Amino acid sequence: MEALVLIGLTLVIVLLVDLWLAANIMKSDKPKRNRYGWIALIFLLPVVGWIIWARMGPRGMAKAPASPEHSK
Repeated sequence: MEALVLIGLTLVIVLLVDLWLAANIMKSDKPKRNRYGWIALIFLLPVVGWIIWARMGPRGMAKAPASPEHSK
């Protein structure tokens, strides 16, 4: 029974990391096609996908909207 709890906890942690990575990937300024490909990779091959993304994934975040109101 303890093994099932450990497996369930591990799966929940993997899912949370996948969701966090997906949110970070969507903030990237790369084309949508590339972002969706990275997200598919990390969900299909979770731990391997994380390693590949960390080494070769999109860098740079989209710029925040600039307006005179935010510059004050």
